[in-house]
Amino acid sequence: LVDNEVQKVICQLAHRVSRLEGVLQLEKMVTASEEKMFATNGKKADFYTTLKKCKEAGGSIATPSNQDENNAILQLVKSFNTFAYLGIKESLIPSKFQFLDGGQLTYTNWHLNEPAGKGEE
Repeated sequence: LVDNEVQKVICQLAHRVSRLEGVLQLEKMVTASEEKMFATNGKKADFYTTLKKCKEAGGSIATPSNQDENNAILQLVKSFNTFAYLGIKESLIPSKFQFLDGGQLTYTNWHLNEPAGKGEE
């Protein structure tokens, strides 16, 4: 009996989460790619505030690892007509980039002659 009640609660929660995701997708606040979900509150902030807000929401700043994830982030950027910060930084080697935790990038999709922000990308 307990297993049936637990299953019922799990189903109800899954349904509610699905509905919330649907609403957020309609509002263009959330987009998904494979196993990752990308979200925005639509507000502009500096990089460190963005990091903090992502952590407070139980997530992390976006780090696209393939074209589909990059496209999901691009969808949010276009919806809000703004830019997005990524969890990437320049390494100690100039013009080489890495994840914030120091991990090596496995995917990039830079425009020609980019990044060119001299540490401000």
